[in-house]
Amino acid sequence: MNYYISDLHFFCKSQLDNGGVNFDKRPYKTLEEMHADIKDRWNKKVTNGDRVFILGDISMRGYNENLVALVAQLKGQKVLVKGNHDDVSDARYKQLFREICDYREVTDSFDGKSYRLILSHYPILMWNGQHKGAILLYGHTHNSREDIYFQKCIDEMNSENGILHENEPEIMAINVGCMKEYMDYTPRSLKELLKHKGSNR
Repeated sequence: MNYYISDLHFFCKSQLDNGGVNFDKRPYKTLEEMHADIKDRWNKKVTNGDRVFILGDISMRGYNENLVALVAQLKGQKVLVKGNHDDVSDARYKQLFREICDYREVTDSFDGKSYRLILSHYPILMWNGQHKGAILLYGHTHNSREDIYFQKCIDEMNSENGILHENEPEIMAINVGCMKEYMDYTPRSLKELLKHKGSNR
């Protein structure tokens, strides 16, 4: 099984009311509480045979012994699509990932149907295979005005006056930031993500 998530921001005090602005409104009082809850949710869902694509910003930049120990406890074969906060200069940290890249294209499937996915930390307005059903999964924008604006652009492209040609599939981009309500600080499968997307149409 493949899972997707982004913007965990471990060891980032700005994500909390206690010591930060908590612009995501995360429900945690301390970093320890956040780390323990995300680890628990992750390991209840993911097995060591699963692949988890982390679309950037696992933690704040910088050397951190505790980060190595925490990420080592997360189950699954982890693929990091790097974000602006990711520092992979520590060799021990790099070894925790099956792959580290800036951008990735993969195929995922369920219920007998295959889907092409474009994986990027950053939202991209035009991506490879966009008019052929390729789905963009991204992070970076959290619950922000920028994300609202980006999704409005996607909606406009799908509108009657948009850029779709006849019989082209809907253009779809899904923010997999852990703080999104449908993510709930838990890695999600493509089936779960598309079920959420369908419920909003």
